[in-house]
Amino acid sequence: MTGTAESLSTKYCLQYGGGPSKALCSTSGCLLNCLLKGHFAPYGWGLMSPPVAPPGWSRWLVPPAALSVHLSIGQAYAWSVFKPPLESALGLSGTQSALPFQLGIVMLGLSAAFGGTLVERRGPRWAMTVALVCFSSGFLLSALGAATEQYWLIVFGYGFVGGVGLGIGYISPVSTLIKWFPDRPGMATGIAIMGFGGGALIASPWSARMLDSFGSDSTGIALAFLVHGLTYAVFMLLGVVLVRVPRTDRPVPGAPAAAGGPQVSARSAVRTPQFWLLWIVLTMNVTAGIGILEKAAPMITDFFADTSTPVSATAAAGFVALLSAANMAGRIGWSTTSDLIGRKNIYRVYLGVGALMYALIALLGDSSTPLFVLCALVILSFYGGGFATVPAYLKDLFGTYQVGAIHGRLLTAWSTAGVLGPLIVNWVADRQEEAGRHGPSLYGTSLMIMIGLLVVGFVANELVRPVHPRHHVQSPETPKEAADDRREQPESA
Repeated sequence: MTGTAESLSTKYCLQYGGGPSKALCSTSGCLLNCLLKGHFAPYGWGLMSPPVAPPGWSRWLVPPAALSVHLSIGQAYAWSVFKPPLESALGLSGTQSALPFQLGIVMLGLSAAFGGTLVERRGPRWAMTVALVCFSSGFLLSALGAATEQYWLIVFGYGFVGGVGLGIGYISPVSTLIKWFPDRPGMATGIAIMGFGGGALIASPWSARMLDSFGSDSTGIALAFLVHGLTYAVFMLLGVVLVRVPRTDRPVPGAPAAAGGPQVSARSAVRTPQFWLLWIVLTMNVTAGIGILEKAAPMITDFFADTSTPVSATAAAGFVALLSAANMAGRIGWSTTSDLIGRKNIYRVYLGVGALMYALIALLGDSSTPLFVLCALVILSFYGGGFATVPAYLKDLFGTYQVGAIHGRLLTAWSTAGVLGPLIVNWVADRQEEAGRHGPSLYGTSLMIMIGLLVVGFVANELVRPVHPRHHVQSPETPKEAADDRREQPESA
């Protein structure tokens, strides 16, 4: 039996580069070690490590793995379905019922930032597993909180624990997709991140139907949370099982060759002006988009309240659904376009044309409902496109070495914009209403602020230049850099 274990482990660990050393593979305990750490990765035997794709594996199986995770965690955009039932069942205010979602977005940015390097080191299978456990556990804890009417448990479960799952799950497939699709990184990441934007289109009617069936009291909410947690666990498991990483030294058909061009570690990237310029670009673009998204229904109602074509509550709800569709379509459409015209050029479109759309709404928005809707749809498509394109932009500047970890750090821009955008629009609207204004006048100042922010982002994008070679990963002959790089190098590389 020992000989069999040694034979198997030595043959496959050394042949495929999984085993850390020949000495380890010569021990009788190596078989168990290989199973746990994924040294049989080419055959998918690793339990937590990313399995290396075997010969003949199609790279087009990787986007569905990413989609299974992103479509699940995209449920976050449908949290508003639970707000009215929670407020009624637990006696909460609107601010209190929004707290789980707000904390979840904050934890998304923080967990992506602080966990990015660990995700790169452990690989996509580990990251997707952690995301599955945290996101599903968040729902199960929320179910317990609703059943016992302990709201703090819902905040902790959905917001904190589930928020960690959001962040780790969001960045889990990014670097893997870019390595599989070096020829079309914008399209690849766009497919996955489109799922996050489109998750609400599935979750919103599904959640509403469950609440209708189970009831809107605390017991019905608890059952809905429970079904969500179990269903998403099964769906995300598909991604865990299906995900594969390419072999950079011996690529399978359709996979990329070894990484070329500049390669920058995550630690070095945050010390470059390029990283912080992109941070500003993403913050400005997201702030402009989320400002409309968060206030969409009341905004279109206010704009046309005093005209001959007022917008009904039903039409306003339809407008919100259209914005969600534009958000999702922009993630795949614009990010794919960036592969053709370049990342800097596509952000010129997002920021420059976005500012023009805001100007049209401010000047002519109340004169034509179709014009208002069209401009808003374009802005939201840019909002989604900005999320989907930024991983490819990072790859262009910093290489594929630790692009997932760099992306995680950049997502702190999302947390910032998620607070800044709604704050600007709501604060200005409240001040204008207190001054006795109504209709489009409630939003004129905030629209001008958004234009200014987009101009700032446009200038930041223009200042982006190639990363200086001093930030590139050094050769192994440099002892200190080599040691640092090994600590942050993905185990699957």
